[in-house]
Amino acid sequence: MKKQIEKPYNGGQWSEARFRSFAMSALRRAQWGPKYESIAQAYIGDGINPKTGKPCKLHKCPTCEQVYPKGGMHADHINPVIPIDRQWSNGFLGYDWNEVMRNLWCEKEGFVATCKSCHAQKTRQENTERRNNK
Repeated sequence: MKKQIEKPYNGGQWSEARFRSFAMSALRRAQWGPKYESIAQAYIGDGINPKTGKPCKLHKCPTCEQVYPKGGMHADHINPVIPIDRQWSNGFLGYDWNEVMRNLWCEKEGFVATCKSCHAQKTRQENTERRNNK
């Protein structure tokens, strides 16, 4: 028999996990200047976008040392927004949202500009570690 999940949010359509995901997504979309400054610091010169053939600004990923157009870069948090080594046990929906926001909206020294592929690999590794720490 399938376990019934309580859905107290969005008119009974969302579970607590879905609501938490929505909140984090909304916070991550905020236009935070230091995030974009970190990508600007990875700028190495003007060039041609290999996908479009148009002029673009080129940035270097410090992890794989490849060169990408600005759109191929992400601002990666040096210290994860949600810590890997501990469970969040207090606060709204299991998070201390004040700490989450401080971690999310850190200064530019808290970011490193990496290519999308390297960022995705690091994120997968962190998520695996989080699952193992449960």
